[in-house]
Amino acid sequence: MQKDTITFDTVTAYCDFFGFAVRHPLVAVVEFSKKEQIKEHCAQWGVYALFLKQTKGCSINYGRTRYDYDNQSVVCIGPGQYTETRVTESDAVPKSIGLIFHPDLLFRTSLAQKMRQYTFFGYESKEALHLSADETSNVEDCLRRIAKELSHPIDKFSKKLIVSNIELLLEYCMRYYSRQFEVREVLNAGIMARFDRMLDEYVNDGGALASGLPNVKYFADRIALSANYFGDLVKREAGVTAQDYIQEKLLGRAKMLLLSDGANVSQTAYSLGFQYPQHFIRFFKRKTGVTPREFINAN
Repeated sequence: MQKDTITFDTVTAYCDFFGFAVRHPLVAVVEFSKKEQIKEHCAQWGVYALFLKQTKGCSINYGRTRYDYDNQSVVCIGPGQYTETRVTESDAVPKSIGLIFHPDLLFRTSLAQKMRQYTFFGYESKEALHLSADETSNVEDCLRRIAKELSHPIDKFSKKLIVSNIELLLEYCMRYYSRQFEVREVLNAGIMARFDRMLDEYVNDGGALASGLPNVKYFADRIALSANYFGDLVKREAGVTAQDYIQEKLLGRAKMLLLSDGANVSQTAYSLGFQYPQHFIRFFKRKTGVTPREFINAN
């Protein structure tokens, strides 16, 4: 039976649903330590959330894959995401501590401009961050400091101190995700090889002609990763963004087609997925400094 969807578009809406006191309208630190605190629900999010899960006991589903929380893991949720939470059959008491904050909290702060770099808010649940004991301690310390600040009456220093601790927390997550990518180097290499093969097939075997220009989401979906996680993985492994990687493949294929017998600029453009030859000409010149016709003549 489909559950009704709860909209968590404010910190108050989240706290009211779970019965937590609201100390600040734009930010809260919540702690789950009892089985009855966990409610099965579906949610549409309009706020940021970061949960440090310390035991098993519930599962969260967003994207395409369900993930049963392991001990000492972090899951991040961003505005616009949809989640489904279920209580798992376990005798363990699910323990977790979470940070919920509204985008308005960051208004006129340097962190507002940096939020785009924290791409893990767009990852899927199976791409959770798994922590060592020391890493868990650092994450928990940040959350405790924010909670302690929220226990004081709001004054002119409150926002700066809260936001600075949130930024520190997110920087720790960036560091630990970087470590996790390194640990999964063999797995990541396999994903890159699969991506490379799929991209070659798409560009060379008529996929672009049938479906249009290849994009990051297309390949992320087929590899069963979120676009953000997939993009970060490609950038770490290849040194360029996933979009740039795709465009370099297109450019290589374009050069080969243009230098083949009976080369035709328009046919080349359509075979690579460009809707109009003019778009292909602009793309080619931006990448090489010459038009396709100038490239043909020069070679």
